[in-house]
Amino acid sequence: MSWFVLIVSIAVLVSSCAESEEDKETTASTDNTTSSSDDSSDDSSDNSTSSSDNSSSSSDTTAPTVTSISTTADNQSSVAITDNITVTFSEAMNNTSVTTNTDNTSCYGTLGVSSDNFSSCVQMSSSSPASSSDNQTFTLDPSGNLTGGTTYLTRVTTGVTDAAGNALSSQYETSSAFITTNSSSGSLVFVAVGNYGNIVRSTNNGESWDNATTDNSTGSNLIGVTFGNSTFVGVGHSGDIVRSTNNGSSWDNATSPTNNHLLGVGFGNNTFVAVGNSGTILTSSNGTTWTSRTSGNSAHFKKVTFGNNTFVAVGASGNIVRSTDNGSNWNDATSPISNSFTGISFGNNTFVGVAVNGKIVRSTNNGSSFNSVTSPTNSHLLGVGFGNNTFVAVGVSGNIVRSTDNGSNWNDATTDNSTTSQLNRVTFGNNTFVAVGVSGNIVRSTDNGSNWDNATTDNSTANILYSVTFGE
Repeated sequence: MSWFVLIVSIAVLVSSCAESEEDKETTASTDNTTSSSDDSSDDSSDNSTSSSDNSSSSSDTTAPTVTSISTTADNQSSVAITDNITVTFSEAMNNTSVTTNTDNTSCYGTLGVSSDNFSSCVQMSSSSPASSSDNQTFTLDPSGNLTGGTTYLTRVTTGVTDAAGNALSSQYETSSAFITTNSSSGSLVFVAVGNYGNIVRSTNNGESWDNATTDNSTGSNLIGVTFGNSTFVGVGHSGDIVRSTNNGSSWDNATSPTNNHLLGVGFGNNTFVAVGNSGTILTSSNGTTWTSRTSGNSAHFKKVTFGNNTFVAVGASGNIVRSTDNGSNWNDATSPISNSFTGISFGNNTFVGVAVNGKIVRSTNNGSSFNSVTSPTNSHLLGVGFGNNTFVAVGVSGNIVRSTDNGSNWNDATTDNSTTSQLNRVTFGNNTFVAVGVSGNIVRSTDNGSNWDNATTDNSTANILYSVTFGE
């Protein structure tokens, strides 16, 4: 009997061990399943993240575009033969792809300027045009003077690429040309106007000046002057308008439709625009016959300029108006200041305005809205001009500031103007900045506004000079 009990006991023990091993295998299987599930989940998540990362880091494939082409002059239908041409793109470019012809008049290179529909191209001084700090704007500098009285087009080929290597999608040519001025005398002339109808002119880049003959019998103060279509036009108090068609040598009166003071005048698209007190705006195609326009604003407008087919006028209490139909209709623009504006200029696709208390504003959307920039002075700024990729502003106490990055940043310039006389206006022509002011004071710079010296004037009465312009 004992052997029977022994056999049963052994059988029970073997069965118990077998069940224990089966439990272990089941547990292991469960653990493996869990591990497999975890691995699968982690891998899927990692792969998804990796795919997302790869998608977000995809390269730039957007082709660049040409946003503007212009000369450094405010007005594209009266361009000096010494002027440069600027091309602005929508984004930073690979500057090694932006090239011009330098050794002949063949149309090679990715940028070209031509007066004969690109049968030949203007020879440039450098095969690699000067570029802005952001590599978006490039300046073409002809190796010699352009031909006077000539129509020029500008072309950009698909050889230009952006920083990511994307090429221009199609060749670009300007739809409207710029036209160089053809002066009958071949002279390059600066003209300044002032109180009591005083007018002085210089034919040697502003070095010396003499009096011009004027038929302004009223002797009214002349506050603004501009040049276009071989015609100088000056405007002033009591609605007075004078004009000259012989390089500023002699002047006659034009009929004005207003008695309000006119304080500024500009030219563009074969149109003269004059602005003044109580929202006064006049337009003329020839400087002789003028038409009153409605500004929709009663502010005293001080100055007006033209750029990118847009006139922009600025005035008291921070008022800004603009017109895109050659001065026929005007709309208010957004201004960031309430200070009275004193000057406005255009260059490199940018409008820059200056005001009292050293205020400076700029617009890169054709004058629709303006933003304030930091000024190096709190003194009144009274005028601003543009040339050779440089904005220059002048003001009280002989103050001069300049910007070489399209009006974003400004610094003081050096002047030999020991009298610290007030400077009212500044203009640019033939690689020279000229500023004029009180007591017949005139200063000039031939290094883009960095250094200035006094010029000699034959203005024996030492009258105040309110404005200055350049023509040929």
